[in-house]
Amino acid sequence: MTTQTHTLSRITDRLPSLIRPWQLNWRGWVVPLVLLFALEIIVRFGWLPAHQMPAPSSIAITLYDLAHGNLWSHTLASLARVGSGFAIGAGLAIFIGTWVGLSQRAEAYLEPTFQGLRAIPSLAWVPLLLLWLGIDETPKITLIALGAFFPVYLSLVAGIRNIDRKLIEVGKLYRLPPFELIRRILLPAALPNLFTGLRGALSLAWMFLVAAELIAATKGLGYLLTDGRETSRPDIVIAAILVLAVLGKLSDSILKRLEDRALRWRDNFHGEDAT
Repeated sequence: MTTQTHTLSRITDRLPSLIRPWQLNWRGWVVPLVLLFALEIIVRFGWLPAHQMPAPSSIAITLYDLAHGNLWSHTLASLARVGSGFAIGAGLAIFIGTWVGLSQRAEAYLEPTFQGLRAIPSLAWVPLLLLWLGIDETPKITLIALGAFFPVYLSLVAGIRNIDRKLIEVGKLYRLPPFELIRRILLPAALPNLFTGLRGALSLAWMFLVAAELIAATKGLGYLLTDGRETSRPDIVIAAILVLAVLGKLSDSILKRLEDRALRWRDNFHGEDAT
């Protein structure tokens, strides 16, 4: 009886921590469902023209039809482009950002150029990439990589430069080689900034995807958006936007889960619940 009471007490103590994630997930659905319900009523009563903004129920039917058609091939093509571009852009940003963060000389040579390149709009790259790289997959992945590079680069450089100098001095005191100093001290201390940059880069990769798929694409969610515009099908356009939103949210959630696991040693503030 004592063992059962002890077990019940442990479950009761853990109950708030088990309920909290469910509460947060449930609350996250409130605003989208309210907006969908309000939009359905507005369109059904004719307060908003259906040819401009279809009702959510009509968009759901379009999504169902697309799912039984070529939606999966478009989605897989976009996922492959985003995954490749994000991996290339983030990988280069981690390498160059670490170098610039450690070296004032590298910063002096590279930082002005990178700041100028960062200010160029994504669509401005499209005609140049077409001239340089043709119309196959290479310019599309390159454009996405450009979008993913700068958030990771800026966050990592800032993270390295904000590391407490005493940590570096401790590493030098123990005569750590440069590579070990980076691996054991610099990168772990800069991980919070790095993950912030990675999540921002992933969001930009999905944004740049639409611009990338304007480059003579025959598959992809960006192509589906263009096709819906050219055929005057706002339901297809909105359906493609919703799929992009869902994919962006899922990929960000995966990265957030990796961030939580990598930074589980932190005892940081998570906000207060007023309820």
